[in-house]
Amino acid sequence: MTDSNFIKVYTGNFAVVKHIAMELNTLNINPIIKDQSESAILGGFGGTSAPDFQEVFVHKDELVRATEVINKITKDLDS
Repeated sequence: MTDSNFIKVYTGNFAVVKHIAMELNTLNINPIIKDQSESAILGGFGGTSAPDFQEVFVHKDELVRATEVINKITKDLDS
């Protein structure tokens, strides 16, 4: 197992992940979006049981600011 400078900060559907990515980009935080189903299809393994499932990673130095943005977005979705 290797150490990474990136930390997973959110897992969810495509629409919310895109919203989070746009908000993070406005703060000059460049998230990495990992799409398990797309990776499986490209690798020839077919889709996954959760086709709308994506993960957002940010650099560990940007974790605090990214978490604040994500908490605000998810709070707004819950209300």
